Amino acid sequence: MATGDVTSTRAVVWARGVHPGTLDVVVGAVGGASSTRHSLPVTPARDLTGKLTLTGLAPATRYAVRVSQGDARAEAEFVSAPAPDVPARVAFLWSGDLGGGGWCRPLDGGYRVFRPMLERRADFFLFVGDTIYADVPCGKPGVAPGADFRARTLAEYHARHRYQREDPPLQALLRATSVYAIWDDHEVRNDFSGPHDPLMPTGRQALLDYWPIAPPDDEPTRLYRRFRWGRLLEVFILDTRQYRSLNSESDGPRKTMLGAAQKRWLLDAVTSSAAVWKVVVTSVSLSIATGRPEARDSWTGVSPFGLPMDGAGFVAERDAILEQLRKHDVKNLVFVTADVHHAEVIRHEPTPGWSFHELVAGPLSATMGRPRPLDLTLNPRSLFGRGGVFNFGEIVVEPAGFTVRLIDDSGAVMFTHTLKPN
Repeated sequence: MATGDVTSTRAVVWARGVHPGTLDVVVGAVGGASSTRHSLPVTPARDLTGKLTLTGLAPATRYAVRVSQGDARAEAEFVSAPAPDVPARVAFLWSGDLGGGGWCRPLDGGYRVFRPMLERRADFFLFVGDTIYADVPCGKPGVAPGADFRARTLAEYHARHRYQREDPPLQALLRATSVYAIWDDHEVRNDFSGPHDPLMPTGRQALLDYWPIAPPDDEPTRLYRRFRWGRLLEVFILDTRQYRSLNSESDGPRKTMLGAAQKRWLLDAVTSSAAVWKVVVTSVSLSIATGRPEARDSWTGVSPFGLPMDGAGFVAERDAILEQLRKHDVKNLVFVTADVHHAEVIRHEPTPGWSFHELVAGPLSATMGRPRPLDLTLNPRSLFGRGGVFNFGEIVVEPAGFTVRLIDDSGAVMFTHTLKPN
């Protein structure tokens, strides 16, 4: 089971049953005298998974959730967000890239990285894409069986998600804190562009079935969303896959990663936010090139030397977004990402006097990468970079500042940096 998409008054409970039927869900404030009971139906069509949206929660309150079906039981806890006018401390984690390149569930103890993540006792976890590697078979010696195939059908995509969620350390983390999950490419297949990939709707359905995501009723497949955590923090989660142009299309005003509606939403949401810190979650990097040179998959289209290449990437849209944010004098702006399989903290100053940070974490467990030249057009300065290690990031937001830590899978802090609010 898991909880997610938490606000100050709402949360989503996700659970998977042991057989078709109804799950019994009991929810109450920790230490409180009362609780509410709900029924959650599960069917084979959704691989016995179900979601329940809780409403009427009290802000900044820890809740306990108990789910049962017959003799099978599971329990979880989560904390609701502070009210929008309260300058409360918020601590959260982020990372991505789980189970790629043969680095799937170890038989000996499961995914190691989730143990130090659990110990941080965060308010929530941002799972920034590649929650599965549906297109990469995993059958190396020493890994749990069950993932040695490429998913093509809904049942197969369900199986790849189920394989990950059966990992005991991941289960322990998801029962201790809430999660905001978003996809990147490997939830469908490498470097996919949603409108052009016939497998996209199938991979999307499996993602929605296996994560506590609650799209609007009138947009049941929408994944981009925003969450306010008190006066200090607002989080904006982008969907960089569902609406994107082909990577191989020449860059220009018509090429898009977000689509027109999501781009308008992002600009309106960030420029109108009253939160001190604005955190934008993008599953692909603004400044670190990925994908083939002729079909860059990240926002940037630079060469291996950090220099622009004509027609590559999604630079026109990225720069148009950044320019609008600059014109609105958006302060305390931070982008968090994963995907590139190394950890890094970057300060960008594309225009004199206006800057923002890009924070990179991962992989949780996948082929390891290393820092490489950044997009020089953003005038970047790398404050720290390290590859060759599984890792995650922690951010603590307090009235005095915004502290980021990059932490390896043993729990050792590799780097700490504090930003002061403007």
